[in-house]
Amino acid sequence: TEVAVIAMGGIVVSQSVRVAGDEFDRAILTHVRDAYNLAIGERTAEDIKIKVGSAVPLKDELDVEVNGRDVITGLPKTVRIESEEIRRALQKPLEDMTKAVKDALDATPPDLASDLMYYGILLTGGGALLRGLDILLREETGVSVNVSPTALDNVVNGCARVLEANAFDGGFVQGNA
Repeated sequence: TEVAVIAMGGIVVSQSVRVAGDEFDRAILTHVRDAYNLAIGERTAEDIKIKVGSAVPLKDELDVEVNGRDVITGLPKTVRIESEEIRRALQKPLEDMTKAVKDALDATPPDLASDLMYYGILLTGGGALLRGLDILLREETGVSVNVSPTALDNVVNGCARVLEANAFDGGFVQGNA
C-alpha cells in the first residue's frame, strides 16, 4: 500500500507498507485453515474477500459457501463462512494500513491540513474496493475519504501516462545512457 500526500503536482509525504490485497488474501487463507482445517487456494481466498470481505460491520452481514480440501482427511469439504469472521481475519492488515495513513497524515506539513480537510483522501487500486475501507479510514482519521470510481484502472492508466510522457517528451522517467 502506497500512501501519499500530493500538493502542487508533487509528492509531499509518502508512506509505504507491505499490506495490500495479497496480504488480505493470505489472512483469509490462514483463517480458513486454522478455523476449519480447510485448505483453499489464493483465488478462493480472493473470491471470499470480494464476496463477503469488509473493513467495518455491515448492515446486513453476508456469508459464502467455501469449498476446499480438509487438511486432516485430504477429502473435499464445504463450509459456510460469515462476513464477520472474515472481517476479524482482516483486522491486522487493516490496522497496518490504517497506521500507514495516520503516519503520512502526521508527517504532513500543517499548511496542507486545510487542503486535506477540504479535498479528503482518495482511495484507488483494488484494495480500495474492500467494503467499508473508506468508512474505517474516515473514522480513524477524521478526514473525508472517497473511493475512486475507476479504482481498478487508475494504476495502469497512471503508468501508461508516465510511459507516454517519457516516450514523447522525455518526461518523468529518465534512463541511464
